[in-house]
Amino acid sequence: MSAGVTKRSVMIAGHRTSVSLEDPFWVALRDIAEARGQSVQALVGTIDAGRGGQNLSSAIRVFVLEAVRAGPIPET
Repeated sequence: MSAGVTKRSVMIAGHRTSVSLEDPFWVALRDIAEARGQSVQALVGTIDAGRGGQNLSSAIRVFVLEAVRAGPIPET
C-alpha cells in the first residue's frame, strides 16, 4: 500500500471541499464507514460537524486513530 497523499472532493453541508489524506487513512476511513453502514461522505460530514476549529484533514486522521485504538470496528 502506498503512503502517498490523495486529494478527494467531498460534499459537506451542501458545498464541495477537498480533503488531502495519506492513502492508508482513506482505506481506514472507508472501512470504518462501511462497518457503520455509512458512506465515506456521510462519515466525513459527521467528523466535520464535531471538529470545532480543527483542520478537517487533521480531524479525520485523529478520528481514524481513535477508532483504531478503540479496537476492532464493529460490524453492523
